[in-house]
Amino acid sequence: MPPKPKVSGSIDERLSTYVRSPEFLPSLTSMPPYMAVDALIKFAQSQDFLLQRTKKPILVKSAEKVLSEYIHTDTDFSQPPDTRSSEQPDDRSMNSSIVDLWKKDSDSTPEPSRKRDRTGKELKKKQDRSPPANVRLSDLGGVDSTIERVLELIAMPLLHPEVYIHTGIDPPRGVLLHGPPGCGKTLLANAIAGELGVPFISISAPSVISGMSGESEKKIREVFDEARSLAPCLMFIDEIDAITPKRESAQREMERRVVAQLLTSMDSLSMANTGGQAVVIIGATNRPDSLDAALRRAGRFDTEIAMTVPSEASRERILRVLSKKLRITGDFDFAALAKMTPGFVGADLNALTSAAGVCAIKRIFEYLKGTEIDTSSMDVDDSPSSLIKKFIDAHPDPLTPEQLEPLSISLADFITALPTIQPSSKREGFTTVPDVTWADVGALGPIRKELQMAIVQPIMRPDLYKSVGITAPSGVLLWGPPGCGKTLLAKAVANESRANFISVRGPELLNKYVGESERAVRQVFLRARASVPCVIFFDELDALVPKRDEALSESSARVVNTLLTELDGLNDRQSVYVIGATNRPDMIDAAMLRPGRLDKPLFVQLPTETERYEILRTLTRKTPLSDDVDIKLLAADNRGRNFSGADLAALVREAAVVALHERISKSLEHEHSENGIRQYELPPIYANESDEQIKVGAIHFEKAFNNVKPSVSDEDRGKYDRLSRQLGWN
Repeated sequence: MPPKPKVSGSIDERLSTYVRSPEFLPSLTSMPPYMAVDALIKFAQSQDFLLQRTKKPILVKSAEKVLSEYIHTDTDFSQPPDTRSSEQPDDRSMNSSIVDLWKKDSDSTPEPSRKRDRTGKELKKKQDRSPPANVRLSDLGGVDSTIERVLELIAMPLLHPEVYIHTGIDPPRGVLLHGPPGCGKTLLANAIAGELGVPFISISAPSVISGMSGESEKKIREVFDEARSLAPCLMFIDEIDAITPKRESAQREMERRVVAQLLTSMDSLSMANTGGQAVVIIGATNRPDSLDAALRRAGRFDTEIAMTVPSEASRERILRVLSKKLRITGDFDFAALAKMTPGFVGADLNALTSAAGVCAIKRIFEYLKGTEIDTSSMDVDDSPSSLIKKFIDAHPDPLTPEQLEPLSISLADFITALPTIQPSSKREGFTTVPDVTWADVGALGPIRKELQMAIVQPIMRPDLYKSVGITAPSGVLLWGPPGCGKTLLAKAVANESRANFISVRGPELLNKYVGESERAVRQVFLRARASVPCVIFFDELDALVPKRDEALSESSARVVNTLLTELDGLNDRQSVYVIGATNRPDMIDAAMLRPGRLDKPLFVQLPTETERYEILRTLTRKTPLSDDVDIKLLAADNRGRNFSGADLAALVREAAVVALHERISKSLEHEHSENGIRQYELPPIYANESDEQIKVGAIHFEKAFNNVKPSVSDEDRGKYDRLSRQLGWN
C-alpha cells in the first residue's frame, strides 16, 4: 500500500489532494455523481483527523467545489439523475421560476417601494423623533429651581452650541435625574424637549435588552448613531438603572458588556463627532446608588439632580398647576389642601385631583337626581346601581349647558377623596406626618421648648438659622424611664414641623446575614434624604448602637460604624433630623453623643404633681366624669408619685373599664334556672339611653388605683437621678 500523502492547507486543498489519491480516483469514475460527495468525505475523514472535526455542511460545500474539477460543472451532486428534469439542466431553474411569479404578481399588484441601503439591505422604518407637542414647562409646578438648573445644562448646549465652540468649553453630555417614584422625572424630560423643540429620542432602558448575544449592544449603537445624525438632539433613558448595574456585582457577562457599550457610546458624543451640534442625554432612576460608578463620572453624566418629595409650598404650586384645567369653585383654598397632603408627590396629587373629580361627579349625580328624578317611586333600599339606571333613564340625552352650569369641584370633594389616596412614601414602607399633636401631650413644657429650638424651628425657618451660621441639623437624644412620653414627643415634633416621619425600632434593623444590617441603616437614610424635610426616630437606640468594646461582636460594631458615618460622614444630611430614644443611655456608644450627632440629650423624667394634673386633664377629655371626680386630688395622690404618663393613661383606662363593668352587671337580665340549667338573657333596650349614660366616678378611680401599679420603683427613680448627675445631663 502506498504511503499516505502529507496534506496541509485549507479544506479545499486537503480534499483536492485526496481526490487525486490513487486509492480514491479509480473508484470515482465508476460511481454516480450524487454518491461522489459522500464517498469523498468518508475517504478524506478516514485519512485526516482534522477533517473528522469539521462540520458536515462545510465539508459538503467544499467537496462539491473540488469534484466540479473532475465532473461536468452542471452536475447536481444532491440528487440521482432520474429525479432531475432533462429539459432544464440548470440548477437555478427553480429560482428563475419564482422570479417569474414575482414579476407576474408585480404586474397586477404594484409592490410598495422600500428603501434600501447601499448593500441592498432593506432599511427599517424610522421612528417619529419629534418633540412632545402637548407638554410644556408651564405644566410643571413646584420644581422651579430644578427647571432653571436643567435649562442651564441642556438648553444652552442644544440651542447655542456656538457659545461653547467659541469659548472652547465642552458642553455637558448627560444629566441624571433621581428621586422617589412619581416626583416628575419623566414629565420634566418631556417638557424640556417640548419647550426646546429639538428632536427627542425617548427609550425605556429594558427595551434595549435582547436575548441574543450582541443584540443589546447593537441596539445601543444604533440609537446613539441616530442621535448623532439628528443633532442637536435630546435623548431620554428612563429607568437607566435596569441596564447599568455595577459591573463588579453584575450577574451575567452580558450586563457588563451593555454597560461598557453605553460608556463607549457616551464618550463618542463629542461635538467633533456630531458636526458641531450637541447631543445631551437625560437619565432617570430612583436607584442612583445601583448605577455603575464609571457612568457617574464627569464627561458622562456630569450633573446629578435630586427631585425630592415636594414641600408644603411646592405642593401648593403643583395643585395650582393641576387645577388649571379643572372647573373649581372660586374660594378654593390651595394652601389648606397642601397642608393636608404631607408626603404626597406629584403623581399622588394628580391621582387626588382625579379622585376629587369622581367625588364631584357623584355629588352632581345626587344633585340632579334630587331635582329632576321622581323620588316618590324610589324605595329606601334602592341600590346605587338602580339609582344610576333611573338617572340614565331620566336623561337619555346629553345634559344641557344650563344643567351643567352650577356644577364644579369644591374643596369638600378633595377632602372626601383624600382618605382614598395612599401617598407613595407610605407604600415605600414608612409613615408620613403623624397625627399626634401637642394637644395630645400633657405637660413636658421644658422639653417642648428644647425640641422647638432643635428641630421644629430649623425646619420652619431655615433662613433664620442660616443667618447665624447654623446649617447642619443636630440630633436629639430623649432618655428617661419607660412610659414618660419619648415616642409621643417625637411624633408631636414631626407633626408640628410638618416633616415626614420615619420610625425605626432599633432591633428591627439587625439581620443575621453579613452586611444586611448595615444596608438597612443606609436604606433608612437614603429614604430620608429623598423625603426631606424628614425626622428619623430611633426607638430603643441602645439595642442598635451599644458600646464598642472587646465584648461586642464584629457585626454589631459594623452597624455602629455605619450609623456614625451616616450621621456626619460624606453623605449630605441636609434637612434630615435624628431623634433617638432610650432608657439606658449608659449603654450607648460615646461616639454617638459627640457634637454633630446626637449632641442634645434631654432627660424626660417622671412627671411632677403639676404635670400629672395636666396629663390627667388631657387624658380625660373624652371620658365622661362624674361631679365627684377631682383631677387635682388624683394628681396629688401619693400612690401615683412614681406614675409615668403611660401609667396615668392605664389608670384612666382602668377606671373607665370598672365603670363599664359595673354598668354591664346592672343591665344583665335576672338570672333564673330552668330544669337545672342556668340561662342568661339580654335586657330590653332602655327607652331613654341618655338617662343611662356611663360616667366614671371617684369610686372607680379608687378601684383603679388598686389595680394599676407604677412601672418605675423608688429605686429605679433614684438610679435615673444619679445617672443624670453622673453624665452631667441634668
